[in-house]
Amino acid sequence: QVQLVESGGGLVQPGGSLRLACAASGSIFSSSVMAWFRQAPGKQREYAASISRGGDTNYADSVKGRFTISRDSAKNTVYLQMNSLKPEDTAVYFCKALSPRGMESWGKGTLVTVSS
Repeated sequence: QVQLVESGGGLVQPGGSLRLACAASGSIFSSSVMAWFRQAPGKQREYAASISRGGDTNYADSVKGRFTISRDSAKNTVYLQMNSLKPEDTAVYFCKALSPRGMESWGKGTLVTVSS
């Protein structure tokens, strides 16, 4: 199982940027699909972006063109660069790892607040 720790959340004004990081421990990071999900207050957790072990990326329509997911296998870390942030991006952001055997691991989340 992979242990995940998110960081980089905080308060930012609309139109601003943040970069989230998810540090992974465990030997299977490089073979896992990594993803970011988010959960806004009073809403269900939703998918934001994912990246395969080969670097292929996918995004939810709501973040496409504004968010960029990347991974650094040397650092066992996945990133989410968030630009042009909107108040509706306010949420707790969670990192998820999916191993080749289908085992899921989740971090505890980091809060992003977009407000003036």
